[in-house]
Amino acid sequence: MESKIEIISTVKVQNSPDLYKIVDALNRSLKRDDLMFGLALDQEDNEKAVFTIYRT
Repeated sequence: MESKIEIISTVKVQNSPDLYKIVDALNRSLKRDDLMFGLALDQEDNEKAVFTIYRT
């Protein structure tokens, strides 16, 4: 049984201390719809964050 993760969309946004709370709420609310959300610091600009939407 192989699980494939597909990237649906990626966007760079201004980093904020509470941004992870939005990602956590989306993951908890939409996991039953086979969606997953990720957040990482931009490697080139620490003031930006990379928000990614995945289909699992």
